[in-house]
Order: sequence, then C-alpha cells, then structure tokens
Amino acid sequence: MATKVTAAEAKAKFAECVRAAEKGDAVVITRHGKDVAVIISPERLAHIERMEAAQPKEGLASLIGGWEGSEEFVKIVQSIKRTGSRRRARLGRLGLQ
Repeated sequence: MATKVTAAEAKAKFAECVRAAEKGDAVVITRHGKDVAVIISPERLAHIERMEAAQPKEGLASLIGGWEGSEEFVKIVQSIKRTGSRRRARLGRLGLQ
C-alpha cells in the first residue's frame, strides 16, 4: 500500500520513508498536492523494469517487424487509420429511461 507524504515530510522523515520502502510499501512524495516522486524497494524497481522491457513499445507491428520479410506488412499495418469511437444509442429513443 502506498503512503503519501509531502516533500517536506519526506525530508524530515527520510529514514522512515526508506524503512517503509524496504518493507515493500511505496512512499509517494507530493509537492503542492501533486505526486512528484516515489520511493520503492530495489526489488520493486527491478520488477517494473522487467515488465517495461517485456512490452513492445510500438504495439503488435513492432513484434511483427522482428520477423524476416515482414517489413511490407508492417508498413501496411502502420498506414491503416483507426476508426473513431462508436456512437452509443440514446436510451430515450428506445423507450428505455
């Protein structure tokens, strides 16, 4: 579970924040009400880095791009324009309100 502290509190209670991170808790540091930093354990950081490295940065096309002879297919997939979002039916028109 994450604990939120202000930057001033984190400075004053730095040792406590480090101990919390050692236990596996995340300590979120805020400044003017906005989250600006997090103190986490090295194990948690390593897990996050492994997860980021495992995910393709450019979606499925980047995975396909790794296969020999797929360059043309990647160009085709990248040129396809995505459709807009579907319109939802208005419940009032259907007699459902």
